[in-house]
Amino acid sequence: MFAAVTSAALVGVEPRPVRVEVHVRHGKEKFAVVGLPDTAVREARERVRSAIVATGHPFPRHVTVNLAPADLPKVGSAYDLPIALGVLVAVGAIPVAASRVVAIGELALDGAVRPARGGLAAGLVARRRSERCLVGASGSGEAALSGAEVHGVADLAEAVAVALGTHPGRPVTLPPPAPGGSFIDLAAVRGQTTARRALEIAAAGGHHLLLAGPPGAGKTMLARALPGVLPDLTPEEVLDVAKAHSAAGRPVPLEDRPPFRSPHHSATPAAILGGGSGVPVPGELTLADRGVVFLDELAEFPRHLLDMLRQPIEEGRVHIARKGVSVVFPCRAQLVAATNPCPCGHRGDSRTACRCAPAAVERYRARLSGPLLDRFDLRVAVAPLDGAELQAPGGETSAEVRIRVAAARRIQQERGALNRDLSRQHLDAMPWDGEAGTLLVSAVDKLALSGRGWDRVRRVARTIADLTGAEAVAGDHVAEALALRAAT
Repeated sequence: MFAAVTSAALVGVEPRPVRVEVHVRHGKEKFAVVGLPDTAVREARERVRSAIVATGHPFPRHVTVNLAPADLPKVGSAYDLPIALGVLVAVGAIPVAASRVVAIGELALDGAVRPARGGLAAGLVARRRSERCLVGASGSGEAALSGAEVHGVADLAEAVAVALGTHPGRPVTLPPPAPGGSFIDLAAVRGQTTARRALEIAAAGGHHLLLAGPPGAGKTMLARALPGVLPDLTPEEVLDVAKAHSAAGRPVPLEDRPPFRSPHHSATPAAILGGGSGVPVPGELTLADRGVVFLDELAEFPRHLLDMLRQPIEEGRVHIARKGVSVVFPCRAQLVAATNPCPCGHRGDSRTACRCAPAAVERYRARLSGPLLDRFDLRVAVAPLDGAELQAPGGETSAEVRIRVAAARRIQQERGALNRDLSRQHLDAMPWDGEAGTLLVSAVDKLALSGRGWDRVRRVARTIADLTGAEAVAGDHVAEALALRAAT
């Protein structure tokens, strides 16, 4: 006797249906699970057996479970519930109609259904198949983000009743995204006119930003203020953020503010980029998708790790290949970094003398390779504040700046892409006045701009023009873009 129930898995951050096929027959007592299961999946036999018996149904002697596609590694306890439903259908204890759902959940020995990793994936698969989704009642909010018909179930008996339509279950509705989010209001930043302007431009065009200066000048405050000036996430972007967190086994944020991640410089490449043993999981770059990833004390990160960031921040995705599995994680995040000019932090500081030997300064700066620095659209020197600046009232609030940022982004949406993602062909086709072109040509030789740098200056200039509402990029837009790129 045979039955099949649908479950789900995340490959990278994309949902994939998993067909849970169950075959039962008489013979020697055996419970086999095939289809690249990990230890937690193989141990499902004990949980499923006890849960079915606790529900009042007999358990067959010989059970074979196949998790298809067979070449996709299966991890975790999420397949307990669909395996149990499949066994009950296969032995004829419940009708075949009970298998026409997408189910995910861990079973307790008494039949209770606990939440399991992958609820969002199950919901997305159910939506595509126009089927109901069954998940543990206490972890159903994540699945509801998918927009599918999601039912939370407390135990196996209730799951059977909901699948058959004889019990309404616990229909799950998604609450509206929570507003706000914790960030530093830009009004709390004193002085730093140039850096504040660079932050606004970075937010408007999605540009990568490097802040350099002595300790205590305000670099970290500026970086942590960036999420507050970014526009709210769209429903599609909220779902993208949720998929990344779900794939990493993290709590899914139910808010419409962009994520902010700030990994420590001791983090491993797998923690930053993604990976790990077994099935790769997203790293900090992907958890910051659609938001900001902040690398404080940039020069303290290992150089090989920093150089590994070059391709992901350029392409907006991370490709992780392992034996038997290859995944692509999105990382369309803004990279913001802060660094000191030297090991002691006071090189160029008129108030405090630098204690570093020239060789030590060179070694410190050599940790940041030229190709990495070339990928920062904006590079800003953050000078220490004097007493008058510290006592002066704050500038504009984050809400005031966000209005201009949102207006500039609406212009970019009409073009179809953020300015940081504009191709060379798009940049060539945009209107530029004569002075802007002349400045760009002269800057190539004077500032030793690479081809990449040339395009990045043009993208920043386009963002500055959008902030002013100008149709054509003018000379003063290019001049400001060049000044902000050459500031460090």
